Amino acid sequence: MPLIELHAAQRDDLDTIENLMQFYLYDFSEWLPLKLAGHGFFSIQPKLEYWRKPATQPFLITADGELAGFVTVDDQTHLDGVQLNLGYLFVIRRFRGLGVAKFVVSDLLSRNPGQWHIFHIDANLPARRFWARLIPILTGNLYSLHQRPVDGYPCTFYRFETPPQSAGPVHATSPC
Repeated sequence: MPLIELHAAQRDDLDTIENLMQFYLYDFSEWLPLKLAGHGFFSIQPKLEYWRKPATQPFLITADGELAGFVTVDDQTHLDGVQLNLGYLFVIRRFRGLGVAKFVVSDLLSRNPGQWHIFHIDANLPARRFWARLIPILTGNLYSLHQRPVDGYPCTFYRFETPPQSAGPVHATSPC
């Protein structure tokens, strides 16, 4: 496993995350009808309001010192009583399958206790397999499944609670 670090994004890092969003959307274009604009990029509006929300926590992911993706935690929930949502999780292809996403999710859950949901679009088969393997491990099988559309697309939600723990570091590193 590479050396994985999770860095709280600063205001200057938001352009980097917006740039990485192009790759995130490229991956999603396999499952959603996303179209490229005439200039060859996906037309997305900067998410300034999203980044400014106090509940939005963006992070950059590095693996072996290289930028490897980004992740966000937010409060944009779709199930009653849930407080925390994994908003975006993107790991570049070169670092997929190496435990990067598992480390990142585990770290974020440990430092953010409360009622969570994590969801995926059902058409995204790699996400379906990933979450179906990981959620039971991270929750000790204490979760519930919910089916609900989001923006008209069938989605699976994993709902669970993470217990309070001592506050984790703002900068986390994977074990060597």
